[in-house]
Amino acid sequence: MSYVGPEFDPSQPPKRRIGRPLTVAVAVLVPTCLAGWLVHQATSGSDGNEPARSLPASSSASAGQGASSGSTSSSSSGTSEPGDGEEKGKDGKSGKVGTGDDNDSATKTPPRRPAADGPLKGKVVVVDPGHNPGNFRHTAEINRQVDIGTNRKECDTTGTSTNDGYTEAKFTLDVSRRLRVLLEKQGATVKFTQDGDRPWGPCVDERARIGNKAKADAVVSIHADGSGAGNRGYHVILPAKVKSGAADTSAIVAPSAELGERIAGAFVGATGSAPSNYVGGGTGLDVRKDLGGLNLSTVPKVFIECGNMRDAKDAALLKSGAWRQKAAQGISEGIAGFLRK
Repeated sequence: MSYVGPEFDPSQPPKRRIGRPLTVAVAVLVPTCLAGWLVHQATSGSDGNEPARSLPASSSASAGQGASSGSTSSSSSGTSEPGDGEEKGKDGKSGKVGTGDDNDSATKTPPRRPAADGPLKGKVVVVDPGHNPGNFRHTAEINRQVDIGTNRKECDTTGTSTNDGYTEAKFTLDVSRRLRVLLEKQGATVKFTQDGDRPWGPCVDERARIGNKAKADAVVSIHADGSGAGNRGYHVILPAKVKSGAADTSAIVAPSAELGERIAGAFVGATGSAPSNYVGGGTGLDVRKDLGGLNLSTVPKVFIECGNMRDAKDAALLKSGAWRQKAAQGISEGIAGFLRK
């Protein structure tokens, strides 16, 4: 945040059975269509100005299937300050459209399906895609101060972006949707704090309440950092023990730490990325008490900063659909390991 595999191949919709009456109709129409095509070929030139041909309905439906799966940073002394929408990166308020590759599901929400049978059947996971692509249009709303227990902070932020404009908000939705598919295949019930389906937000306190209300077995907030160039790698943010105002993390510190450790271990195995070289002392883990999304949670919750969008090498990974699928796989494996314990 700076609130700071193989290419994903979604399952295709089932093919419909075509009845015999349609087969007869096609047999009658084929000669007629062929004759019409021959006339067209004879009368149209080869200058490329003929009308574009439409794809058959079945082909256009298949072509419309995107790679979809499901939907913060300030720097100080060389380290970014992620938050659940709580940080301001150096250029983190960019509203430019992202430049991720074609295998990007951030604008596509798949139809919901009933939870499958599997090892996570009966488990509830809340996925929190950091920021919202529309936040930059609603600066007054997201700058409103909210209570995070220890103090007051902005409702949310825009997040950061790569130097060429691929936004953190777009990245987090893409990874979150991929993660949802993987978890649902194992039987989990997955809820999002936002899925690109609202104009801005939610605020950090509401994000926490969504997980609490769902009585989630685990909550993971997805982010990418906005630190300085040369700062590389992922890190997982764990809640500190906080008891102040509306915040009381006493009951979730230990299980959240286990959740975070499992995600960190699985993430490095799936992506090959090293733990952060600028946060966490090489452990890939960082304990924070200034993030409302953690302070106000009453269920196990962590943040993951998947990489640094301001470093060219990390940015190249974050913009790769194949790498984002690996990232989702690593997070999924960590969550599953925690829930199956």
